[in-house]
Amino acid sequence: MTKLEEISRTRKHAHTKLRALGSKVYDAFLAMEAAAFTEGALAKKTKELIAVGISVRIDCESCMQWHIEQAAAAGATMREVLEAVEVAIEMGGGPATVSARFALEVMEGVFASEMR
Repeated sequence: MTKLEEISRTRKHAHTKLRALGSKVYDAFLAMEAAAFTEGALAKKTKELIAVGISVRIDCESCMQWHIEQAAAAGATMREVLEAVEVAIEMGGGPATVSARFALEVMEGVFASEMR
């Protein structure tokens, strides 16, 4: 199992378990997430690109994977995701370049034809 598959499996397992346990805090988090990513003055795609940058900056691999996939599903191009990663590098300096390596790995899976 690849690292990306393991992260997805772990995220799905935790999601299912927290829902089954009736976690009120997790349910509130899901409601907040839905509200945050609803179309508004900013399009969902734009919000996902912001989340990509934040994910790289804070070095959250699961977040990077999720938000890159969600950005692509919302219509973001590989170049738009790359620019979000680049903004994170500028904001985070050297440590963010390390996080960007993982983001590129996710992008290679999501945008396979464009990353060759």
